[in-house]
Amino acid sequence: MRQVQVLYKKEAAGVLTQLDNGSFVFKYYDQWFNNSDKPAISLTLPKTHQEYTSKHLFPFFYNMLPEGSNKQVVCFENRIDAKDYFSILMVTAMHDTIGAITIKAVNK
Repeated sequence: MRQVQVLYKKEAAGVLTQLDNGSFVFKYYDQWFNNSDKPAISLTLPKTHQEYTSKHLFPFFYNMLPEGSNKQVVCFENRIDAKDYFSILMVTAMHDTIGAITIKAVNK
């Protein structure tokens, strides 16, 4: 199991988990979910549910990944398999992303 914290404008909104079977879970933190002033992180992950599951990386997060030669460079430099989308997300979405969402590794 691997996890990252999902930040909205540098504020913790929830956690994205890749389970051992390869499926994914996104869960809003209680304080984010229960605060009506806090927005959903995506139109595809509305605050109508606190937890979402998927067999594949959610399209919202997948669309944050680099493509083409940028993806090749990231994978080569970090020794990541090109099909390991979660690792690529962990490496590339920590600092400079388009939009308000960034990713932070969860220390265990």
